[in-house]
Amino acid sequence: MGFKLFLLFEKFLMILPKNLRKAFFSFLGTIAYYLSARYRDVSFANLDFIFGDKLTKEEKVNITKYSFKNLMYNFLHLMEIRHMNEHDLYKKVSIKNIEAVEQAHKDGRAVIYVSAHYSSWELGFCALGLYVEKIAGVFKKMNNLQYQEWVLESRGRFGNTALEKSNVVKPLIKQLRQKKAVGIIIDTTISKKEGLDVSFLGKTIRQTSTPAFLARKFDACIIPVTIKTDDDEHYQLTLFDEIKVEKTEDEKADIQKATQLQADWLAKLIQDEPKFWFWVHRRFKNEYPEIYKKN
Repeated sequence: MGFKLFLLFEKFLMILPKNLRKAFFSFLGTIAYYLSARYRDVSFANLDFIFGDKLTKEEKVNITKYSFKNLMYNFLHLMEIRHMNEHDLYKKVSIKNIEAVEQAHKDGRAVIYVSAHYSSWELGFCALGLYVEKIAGVFKKMNNLQYQEWVLESRGRFGNTALEKSNVVKPLIKQLRQKKAVGIIIDTTISKKEGLDVSFLGKTIRQTSTPAFLARKFDACIIPVTIKTDDDEHYQLTLFDEIKVEKTEDEKADIQKATQLQADWLAKLIQDEPKFWFWVHRRFKNEYPEIYKKN
């Protein structure tokens, strides 16, 4: 019953003019900022931990407010994508440096796209599938399976597919052997038993080594990708140059180096424009739980 009401509400929202719909979700983000003390404090803890006094209190407040608003925009995009056609998406998103992928395709190599929860990641995933090639993206199983189906339907609107995170290695290998693209988010929290230690924003954390491992084993091309906006209306999808994975006699060192390079790419992205990263996430909880002691 609850999900049916949600679908009815979606239909109502999609009848509204686009500007009203956007204003409504922006308002929700503002309300969430003031009502959700727990996640507001998580964002401040993260920003204090990474930037200390390099950012003023006002800057941290503005970044945190935008994180809440941007989360609502991502939800809005999921909703709107379900009703978009290709022309609508082309009008909303432009692309930069597609040449980075074209060379990999010429060489007959599969591509592993690595990205993060940065700006409009939902819109970026769909745009990548439309502009460049269809992608099998890794996702974490949700508690609400009806909502999960709704989300995956949106993400698959333009031909992308989804791979559930648990036991995902074999499906990823199958994709790469068939020279098909996969997408992996590299900024999620992982356990101490997973991934490798890397230096990220001046801190030592664990990060997934799956992209580097697969790229080395199957001669795939790691392409970082992100999306951002100047007006929360028009977006630019940027493909970065390949992160090369060496293939020496020291496999562990090769994978470590490539994993670190991915962390360096994301760290620079965040340092250059911190407001776009998803700060209301306890990214450092496994390595530095003490920073969230109030959360």
